[in-house]
Amino acid sequence: MTLLSADLLDPQVHATRDLTEVFGWLREHDPVHWHDGAPGFWSVTRHADVMRVVRDEQRFTSLRGNMLATLLRGHDPGAGKMLVVSDGPYHKALRRLLMSGFGPRFLGPITESIARATRTQLRALVARGGGDFVSEVAAQVPLQAICELLGVPARDRGEILELTNSAMLAAPPGEAMSSQARIAQSELLLYYISLAAERRDAPGSDIVSLLVQGEVDGRRLTEEEVLLNCYNLIIGGDETARLAMAGGLLALVEHPAQWARLRSDPGLVDSAVEEVLRWTTPARHVGRTVLSDTGLGGRTLRAGDVVVLWNIAANRDPAVFSEPEVFDLARTPNRHLTFGYGPHFCIGAQLARAEIRTMLTELRTTVSAIGLTSEATRIPSTFITGLETLPVAFVPAEGQGS
Repeated sequence: MTLLSADLLDPQVHATRDLTEVFGWLREHDPVHWHDGAPGFWSVTRHADVMRVVRDEQRFTSLRGNMLATLLRGHDPGAGKMLVVSDGPYHKALRRLLMSGFGPRFLGPITESIARATRTQLRALVARGGGDFVSEVAAQVPLQAICELLGVPARDRGEILELTNSAMLAAPPGEAMSSQARIAQSELLLYYISLAAERRDAPGSDIVSLLVQGEVDGRRLTEEEVLLNCYNLIIGGDETARLAMAGGLLALVEHPAQWARLRSDPGLVDSAVEEVLRWTTPARHVGRTVLSDTGLGGRTLRAGDVVVLWNIAANRDPAVFSEPEVFDLARTPNRHLTFGYGPHFCIGAQLARAEIRTMLTELRTTVSAIGLTSEATRIPSTFITGLETLPVAFVPAEGQGS
């Protein structure tokens, strides 16, 4: 099977073609595959190889970017300043600081807020008989959680939700941005500059306060570092849950037997969360740059080479997952790599899990039947896997009607 580099660099290909067979062929026959180009890059598709690379900071670095589009440009403007594109002692110290904002003291109230927001948004959609699940539920709940995490005042949340939606939904990370999205992004960044300045004078119990008051390597973070890491949290905190929630609902529509199992067995919710995360794999890939010549999968990777780790292929590896092409809410164990592995394991994993868990819990108790009213549309992106729209019809569960 021939796979041209141009295929993997074309967002429309990812939005309109099922690449499962392509990635399966690569995983079986050429798991560390060189794509010619200017520059070329390696595609890694086996679960074990992906794990080896992401946990090895000595031979593979994130400092030159972690997305294919950025890596092929040769530079990431946030390198060495933002958690996701930093390594070594700085990364560890910054991660330690940010992780303190994801402990029980912070996440407890936010988890309760997620439950309220999910219940409100979903029940309003059910009462209307349906609508676009992406814009009305999946895009709203994670953003509200991020507003709480970052300490955005209630009076500003409507505006911030609208700006974030415009900046994020209009332009998937790694892809070209429209002028409208650029304006929204600029306004959003200006807002967080102002919020950071407020937190320096009057810190609160939020992530922005942690960033402006905390220290890394014995010094306070610069304004640029604070801003970049706020932006990192906005993207990461919104995307995984939003894309997994929408993709998970579509999977339940397409697999009615699994939906019936979930409705009849509340004990399936926790394993269902993990299967939704594996099945949807919101981040198609992560990227690294080779620091020193090394072997992987029988190939020799040279210093400076770009390496693209296809999570979407690793999460369907039959060496790890029994019947990987089956959507099974009771799957266990489930060693998916949706949140990464090793030093860059997603710090917001528990928050995303809480958001998906709450959605599934509310769905199974609020809705008896789900159907599509028209075809779902996919986001054209080489980096993320997800839906732009998901038009659904809901039948309320008994006792849930208006």
